[in-house]
Amino acid sequence: MERALLSDIELYFSPEDGTDNLLKITGEECHHLKDVMRHKTGDEIYVTNGKGSIYKALINEIDKKEIACSIIEEQQYANKFEKITFCIPRLKSAERFEFALEKCVELGITNFVVFESARTIAKGEKLERWQKILLSAMKQSLRAWLPKISYVKSLNELMNLHGSKIIFDQHVETTLSDFLKSQYSLLHTQYLFVFGPEGGLTEDECRVKSGEFRVKLTDNRLRSETAIVTAASLLCLN
Repeated sequence: MERALLSDIELYFSPEDGTDNLLKITGEECHHLKDVMRHKTGDEIYVTNGKGSIYKALINEIDKKEIACSIIEEQQYANKFEKITFCIPRLKSAERFEFALEKCVELGITNFVVFESARTIAKGEKLERWQKILLSAMKQSLRAWLPKISYVKSLNELMNLHGSKIIFDQHVETTLSDFLKSQYSLLHTQYLFVFGPEGGLTEDECRVKSGEFRVKLTDNRLRSETAIVTAASLLCLN
């Protein structure tokens, strides 16, 4: 079950691991499968558990709240960016912020931390909505790993998280491309990619990042959401 062969399929999600070659689909996924896509008993479908597996399955039974399937075939996929976390500030435009989340998932990023900075205008978390966006993007791009997302209220709190921090700073010479070429163990080391909000980080926040890796993307200043997606693209091509 190569990914190229999956290009035209509809992918569904069930958190189950396919015990005894059986799995069940419930909730919104059940509704979408039977009421929107109009699948019937005997149809073959594709389901991911969000933990690296995509199943080719046969629908055995459909009722109002649950669809029972038997697994025909299973394919496992590695999480290439398991040790990479994108740390994204709340942006003034929810649409731009959600666009960045969606595109990063399509490119393979599976770990996110959303944070507030001194120049963040939008405050508070919307984890339930963000998780729905991540789930939808995972299915649309035929990914097998359901992304994780969490929220912290300050850059200081973010910097206390485990992992080496890569800070995007327009005033340094080293580009992300150069950094990626020099880090042969990039995918084997815990890294947090920290992006600034509109207007960048403040001077006080810049002091927090002392001693961490600093890189830039281009010689030109990019919008926050553009920088986030560009960095994910460079990782994907690396």
